[in-house]
Formats: sequence, C-alpha cells, structure tokens
Amino acid sequence: MKKSILLSVALFFIFSISKSQTVMQLNGVDCNGNSHDLLADLDAGKAVLLHFFMPNCTSCPPPAKKIQAMANNILAMHPGMITAYAMPYNNSTTCAYAASWVTTNALSLYMPYDSGAVQVANYGGFGMPTVVLLGGTDHRIMFSTLSFSTADTTEMRDSIMALLEAPSAITNLPSTVSSFNVFPNPANNNVSINFDLKETSNVVVDITDILGKQVAIISEEKQNGVVTKQFSTAALPNGNYFVRLQVNGKTATQKLTVAH
Repeated sequence: MKKSILLSVALFFIFSISKSQTVMQLNGVDCNGNSHDLLADLDAGKAVLLHFFMPNCTSCPPPAKKIQAMANNILAMHPGMITAYAMPYNNSTTCAYAASWVTTNALSLYMPYDSGAVQVANYGGFGMPTVVLLGGTDHRIMFSTLSFSTADTTEMRDSIMALLEAPSAITNLPSTVSSFNVFPNPANNNVSINFDLKETSNVVVDITDILGKQVAIISEEKQNGVVTKQFSTAALPNGNYFVRLQVNGKTATQKLTVAH
C-alpha cells in the first residue's frame, strides 16, 4: 500500500513537471466570498502572485510574508497594481482552512482559494512553497520556483517594477535639456550618460534602485553644453535601476538595466 502511494506521488510530480507552463485562468468567488478574474487583472496591466502552500507546512508562510513586504513597498507607488492568490496544492483542503491560513499568518495581500491541484500542476509541480509571478497583457510567466529563496524576492521585485514602470522612456525632461541618453542599456560593466544643456545649470546625476533609494552619485556640479559621464556598474548587482538627471531642481529619469 505504501509503495503504491509513493508511486502515485512520484507519477504526479513527473506529470506535473512535464506540463508546459502557460497562464491558467483563475476566477470565481474566493474563500472570503469575493469574486476575482486573474486574466482580467493581467489585461489591466497588473502583476499577479500565486502562492501554493501545503497545509501544516511551517516553511510556506515565511516566503509569503517576505513577498508581501516587497509587494507592499511597490503598492505604495503603484496602488492596486498587484494582486495575490494563496491556495493549497491539493483539492481536499477546506475553504475555512485556506481562509484561516491567510489570516493566521497575517497575509492580508493574499486572496484564499481552497483548490490548487490543477493550477500547481500547470506551473510545473509542487514545492514548499511553489511561487509564480505573472504579468503583462500578453499573459507572461515572469518568474516561478519550487524552492523559494530570499534572493527570489529581489528578482520578483525587479520583474514587477519593470512591468509597471515605463521601460526606457524619459520622464519629465527639463526644458533646459536638449537630450538625455543612457547607453549601453542593458549595461555590463560600464555605462555612459550623455546630456546636452542649453545653458549653465546646477546638475546632479545619480543612480537609484527601483524603490528610489540612491545607490551612487555620478556628478554634482555646474555644467553647460554637451556632457558625458562614465560610470562603472561592476559593483551593482544585476537588476533594474534608474538614472536621474537633476537640473536646477527638476528631474528626468531613465531606467537602466544592469546585466553582468
């Protein structure tokens, strides 16, 4: 009997891992009585988090809490643009348990469902926990893992911010600036920042992470005409950043991707 159970479990995992990963619709009423539509969320430009847990799994809530803290930081800048679902890997957990799992672990970001076997198989099988990040109107799987690590939170954060922020557009270019370029982008070990000023101006050039924290100051001086600044990105971890050009108190930004 035990051998047949183990064989069934093994076959389930083999079958699950062999499944092609495509976004699966999740809609209807959750365990709190609220109605949702996952594909509608994606079509609205939102990021969607899926967290599959095993009942009584002590290692499943901590990653969900780390992801929730990361998502809440982004939601402060992009209200309503992340939705999250929590569901067990099986179809035998009750709605009462799923709802209690969310509230007991203070996971207010997540909407509980009671059945996740088909969903988790679609995304490659079950881990403790399985975490999936979806995004884009083209319904992309931006991230998935069966063995969550703390570093995954950073990767997920960068993916969400890349989705929600304009990919490379210059925002709020001051009238005294004729051009503002960042190249190469993505950058490996070095990046050039080039801008053309119409008049002598107080200029600050720096780099921030995607949450707005300054990680480097490149220049802070009076400038005029065409200016090019070189910066080594070797010390920056892979991910997304913003180059800020502040001219006489007005700021323009461009996204910079570092990929060593």
